[in-house]
Amino acid sequence: MMTWEQLLSLKRQGDTGKRLRIEQDDTRLGFEVDYDRIIFSAPFRSLQDKTQVIPLSKTDFVHTRLTHSLEVSVVGRSIGRLVGKKIIEKYPHLKEIHGYQPNDFGAIVAAASLAHDIGNPPFGHSGEKAIGEYFSRGNGQQFKEQLSPKQWQDLVDFEGNANGFSVLTSSRPGIEGSLRLSYATLGAFMKYPKESLPKKPSTNISDKKFGFFQTDKAFFQEVAEELGLIKINTGDDLRYLRHPLAFLVEAADDICYTIIDFEDGINLGLVSEDFALEYLIKLVKDTIDANKYQALTTKEDRISYLRALAIGNLINDAVKVFLENEEAILKGEFHHALTDKSKYKAQMNDIIKLSVKNIYQSREVIEKELKGYQIINSLLDKFITAYNNQFEGKTSNYDQLLLKVLPEKHRLEKETLYERLMHICHFVSLLTDGNALLYNEMLG
Repeated sequence: MMTWEQLLSLKRQGDTGKRLRIEQDDTRLGFEVDYDRIIFSAPFRSLQDKTQVIPLSKTDFVHTRLTHSLEVSVVGRSIGRLVGKKIIEKYPHLKEIHGYQPNDFGAIVAAASLAHDIGNPPFGHSGEKAIGEYFSRGNGQQFKEQLSPKQWQDLVDFEGNANGFSVLTSSRPGIEGSLRLSYATLGAFMKYPKESLPKKPSTNISDKKFGFFQTDKAFFQEVAEELGLIKINTGDDLRYLRHPLAFLVEAADDICYTIIDFEDGINLGLVSEDFALEYLIKLVKDTIDANKYQALTTKEDRISYLRALAIGNLINDAVKVFLENEEAILKGEFHHALTDKSKYKAQMNDIIKLSVKNIYQSREVIEKELKGYQIINSLLDKFITAYNNQFEGKTSNYDQLLLKVLPEKHRLEKETLYERLMHICHFVSLLTDGNALLYNEMLG
């Protein structure tokens, strides 16, 4: 059984001793430092030019990955604080002996939520698929026989969550442990605490995808062991059950993308207001102030009011589901997303179905995904060829020029083929939509 004392570890990569909560300076609390480090990081800033849903849109009310991540962190903080208040009441020793506060839970969930998309490639989820398909169907197929099954699976199923863990934790010369976040925040970030194989070994929510690449396996295991996550014994395969607070990060993301992507679609005219109201009213009928609503004169204000109420109701419901199942979660006996057990599950599913039909499959989004496939395939092919040629001492003039346009921090030498392939995938994944377009135009 997991324990909150372990799960709330303030330890950071490289620490030799324990960091005790009771000794923390509350004006510079470690969990809040995590948030600051993410905010000031280059990979986080690049999210301002990465698609949430609507591609390369300059419309001011449409979300990027950056605004989406900020909103998820706000929702996550609220969910975390509400849960934290009840957990501290239930286990008073956490406060009396260890010094933990309800807001600590909010700070951890907010930081992990802020980072939840930090590893996502350009062009949305099609970017992940495009990287994977370069290896499974494109010129990358040539490398399969030279890699282990798990290394190969990392590439053909390139995963934004695993890439995010790498962004947050991978060392480079002079920078040990990247952002050096607390293990509690890393635990809450780790939605899928397993390696790429075996693929979907169970219907457990923790097994749906994978959470780390082979390059990060040792440190991932260190974090999981420090937090006391429950290990699933399956021979040489590394699998754990998720950190309880990862359920809250997932709920914050589910709430935001369900409601806010829908709001974007309405504001862009992809979903009619009358149709949208019918769906949103079902989520807010118990809390709506009819007089206030009638006084709003613009579509944007009406939708904004309903969106705020809907998010508030979904937050309270996620908290309720978590607290009802808290002991089962600590024992590793709860295997669902919180929103799957929500009393609003049917209403959320209706909104998602409408969003898929009218927004995610709109011509504009499909055109973006097609362009993304083409660009990512081309960039991977050119840079992997040049990088491998350099390692083998047979670079052409073109290869040499190409490698000079790599950002300085990506001009590192990697010894193994797997590390080289992952290094270029990592470089491409950190490009913004705009930069990927620019590189593609420059390279022809």
